Amino acid sequence: MRLSAASLRLSRSPALLALALPLAAALAFSDETLDKVPKSEGYCSRILRVQGTRREGYTEFSLRVEGDPDFYKPGTSYRVTLSAAPPSYFRGFTLIALKENREGDKEEDHAGTFQIIDEEETQFMSNCPVAVTESTPRRRTRIQVFWIAPPAGTGCVILKASIVQKRIIYFQDEGSLTKKLCEQDSTFDGVTDKPILDCCACGTAKYRLTFYGNWSEKTHPKDYPRRANHWSAIIGGSHSKNYVLWEYGGYASEGVKQVAELGSPVKMEEEIRQQSDEVLTVIKAKAQWPAWQPLNVRAAPSAEFSVDRTRHLMSFLTMMGPSPDWNVGLSAEDLCTKECGWVQKVVQDLIPWDAGTDSGVTYESPNKPTIPQEKIRPLTSLDHPQSPFYDPEGGSITQVARVVIERIARKGEQCNIVPDNVDDIVADLAPEEKDEDDTPETCIYSNWSPWSACSSSTCDKGKRMRQRMLKAQLDLSVPCPDTQDFQPCTGPGCSDGGDETPRLEKGGSCLAVPASHSWSDGSTCTMSEWITWSPCSISCGTGMRSRERYVKQFPEDGSVCTLPTEETEKCTVNEECSPSSCLMTEWGEWDECSATCGMGMKKRHRMVKMSPADGSMCKAETSQAEKCMMPECHTIPCLLSPWSEWSDCSVTCGKGMRTRQRMLKSLAELGDCNEALEQVEKCMLPECPIDCELTEWSQWSECNKSCGKGHMIRTRMIQMEPQFGGAPCPETVQRKKCRIRKCLRNPSIQKLRWREARESRRSEQLREESDGDQFPGCKMRPWTAWSECTKLCGGGIQERYMTVKKRFRSSQFTSCKDKKEIRACHVHPC
Repeated sequence: MRLSAASLRLSRSPALLALALPLAAALAFSDETLDKVPKSEGYCSRILRVQGTRREGYTEFSLRVEGDPDFYKPGTSYRVTLSAAPPSYFRGFTLIALKENREGDKEEDHAGTFQIIDEEETQFMSNCPVAVTESTPRRRTRIQVFWIAPPAGTGCVILKASIVQKRIIYFQDEGSLTKKLCEQDSTFDGVTDKPILDCCACGTAKYRLTFYGNWSEKTHPKDYPRRANHWSAIIGGSHSKNYVLWEYGGYASEGVKQVAELGSPVKMEEEIRQQSDEVLTVIKAKAQWPAWQPLNVRAAPSAEFSVDRTRHLMSFLTMMGPSPDWNVGLSAEDLCTKECGWVQKVVQDLIPWDAGTDSGVTYESPNKPTIPQEKIRPLTSLDHPQSPFYDPEGGSITQVARVVIERIARKGEQCNIVPDNVDDIVADLAPEEKDEDDTPETCIYSNWSPWSACSSSTCDKGKRMRQRMLKAQLDLSVPCPDTQDFQPCTGPGCSDGGDETPRLEKGGSCLAVPASHSWSDGSTCTMSEWITWSPCSISCGTGMRSRERYVKQFPEDGSVCTLPTEETEKCTVNEECSPSSCLMTEWGEWDECSATCGMGMKKRHRMVKMSPADGSMCKAETSQAEKCMMPECHTIPCLLSPWSEWSDCSVTCGKGMRTRQRMLKSLAELGDCNEALEQVEKCMLPECPIDCELTEWSQWSECNKSCGKGHMIRTRMIQMEPQFGGAPCPETVQRKKCRIRKCLRNPSIQKLRWREARESRRSEQLREESDGDQFPGCKMRPWTAWSECTKLCGGGIQERYMTVKKRFRSSQFTSCKDKKEIRACHVHPC
């Protein structure tokens, strides 16, 4: 078949370039098809209008927006996943977002922007930069990108995908490769829109959640906290759509806040258990110290849970520590399919999100409550320049964890059995055994005692018990589980005396096998594949792990299968464990070489995870050093010395700047070097002290005696109280002696009274004149008391008033009026 010009132009797309020539003879559209495509100047519109093979109703490929919303909130980020159901796959793809009823001819036809998550998998199309395509053409079953919704007023948006599989191009205008989202009404602003359909599946399904932390100094080097990095204990549950543990756009509950800020799951578990009618299983898994270790050293934490028709959603969260309030997790992940079955497997890469309760911007920021509380949102690379995820170009945040949710069993009659690679259908499951791997590592217990006898002496159901002793609690803030464990069982009366019916026991229950059934040759049984190995039973030394499988089909003659349904094997986490040895974390990444050229040294560190059980000192080394060889110094044109230490802040208090320098060590003739030799950054020291401020002294008062020795005073007012250790306020009242004249001795009573009246009149006149000097033409009342402070913290104000008591005839209105003073109060930060 001869390729047309339009076909050759299409082959230049980065999505199809590597496939165009070898696939040219087999592309599922002809010259005649291309000739019917309307002409357009835009390359994006040509991609959209080229139609390939289209099969109605096929479902092997799907385009999904996280949470399956029908509406978008302007400016919000959404995770978009393009996937193929096994055994299908695709080699290339194109993903684009258009405003409804637009053709894509013009730039304004496209809505929102895409954000790359994995640059090894995806890139922007060179000839159509608003579209996303693959980085390299290879077999894949899944890609993910972020889509940032357009601003308000855009209307409905159509997300469309094309797929290149083998030698066929698929494209759908409707169906599984097209997703329509309309703008969310403002009345629902702030609420995550997740329309969840009712589940039509039958029976129950059992899943295993496995959490793989990928947050390490190698993947996230900026400001990585080496000494205390960890994931908190995982907490969550399988629940109905009437209960929300957490969601983007919602507010964190007190339980979510305690997980987010403290890593404590206690309050969250209490909240979940209070919703007992809406929750089927509480999901719990151990904390991880440190945050990352190879899987051959420490198994990834896991937990098992079940779902049913009414409680078919699962949510969980775990804190990234240390951090202000950063977490990862899933919210309302639906495990029920539209085909009335149960999802086989979910694999989700996770990025951190902010709980909206703490305003810190770095891993180890001091506690800074967010008041008022903000909504839960994903972190972005443009949140704050000091953020460890900051990228001035707005790139995507590298995923910090991955969660795998795998179906391991189904129970009861199923409505719609879809053939799986591993048939895990089970007629009946034994009672679920209690997961013993959720004990915090800070709780040290003795071994479990043997199981007691069953409380029932007949064939009725009873309970049996085992105990252990709490030997040590290393962290009092982390609660330790109970020291007693109970399990259902049936009594020995089930055997009916002399009946020798053989039994299969699991979890304390006995399953009777009819005596008439003989044990058959194992080759007549059809068994399922083995389920993945469980985590190692201990975290230090040699323990055991197990895996299970189930009987898919019993022998036709009704005999019992003898093939084993469970296997156990030894597993070693740390071969050198003993009562006197330390449990250490994995070695961290090597530091950068101390030299930029020639011979230098590099170091790496690790921490004590658990001290010796016998109380002795830990003798294991916590740091290592070795030589490192860099390129020869004389061959590097831009050879720089290491950065010096940061200088002292340019100020002794408040906001300032600090600098650091490095030197050019290479010779000038080796070439130009444009690297910066100095760096400057802001620094913040404690607030500067503020000294007490006072008004000027008032005029001296009249002498308090009419004759003889007396005194007079003057005062001044405090305008600003001292703050942040400033100089205290000096005296505000001064007194000095005064003497007007000598008092007469033994005057007559009449003369004395006359003189006293005359002196009183003169004193009153002098006081009025004195007041007139301070407030011309006025006689003022005393100052009122200071009012209440307008704020409890963060700086408020107080007021007081002085009103006119008497206005003299000689006064003018403008010079005699009420007075008002204001001062600061409660200036300490909130």
